[in-house]
Amino acid sequence: MASEALRYEELRGEELRPHLRELGELRIAVFRDYPYLYDGDLGYEAEYLEIYAKSALSLVVLLREGGRLVGATTCLPLRDESPEFQAPFLAAGIDLGEVFYFGESIILPPWRGRGTGAEFFRLREKHAREAGPFRYTAFCAVDRPDDHPRRPPGHRPLDAFWGRLGYEKRPGLACELSWKELDEDAPSPKRLTFWLKEWS
Repeated sequence: MASEALRYEELRGEELRPHLRELGELRIAVFRDYPYLYDGDLGYEAEYLEIYAKSALSLVVLLREGGRLVGATTCLPLRDESPEFQAPFLAAGIDLGEVFYFGESIILPPWRGRGTGAEFFRLREKHAREAGPFRYTAFCAVDRPDDHPRRPPGHRPLDAFWGRLGYEKRPGLACELSWKELDEDAPSPKRLTFWLKEWS
């Protein structure tokens, strides 16, 4: 039996609200794997995703096969994000109004490798360009050492993919977020480094 066609569903601001729980469940499922190793909590997810529902300029793209949610991506102006994400830019003297922030790009493993990651970037960049004259689009990714004990054999970081899309890693631009990792008794801080793309 052939699989159903993938469908991209674009939601803006309050349109996200009916989908908060299923998006939170997807985030928990995907981020449980390396490199995030997130021992998820739906209460935290509801609080985190509320930011996107409240932002008038946010975009959330849900990827479905039939009725099943198999992937998602998010973005919003950095000025609408939480202070933890804003602080490194303020410290570096970068105006928050110049940055459109890309949140997660998450896809369940069986649906990867179909060009969905690149399409997520295309849709977010298009939205950011239409939303206003932003100088940068940016995202962050967790830092893990090459010898991390939970690193799967053959794991390939996405650095090369992000570089091909025009993003540059900024080692001096990083934030610290806390979450409960697998096998941890309580949340602990993790460092995430930002990648930026500058637009003319």
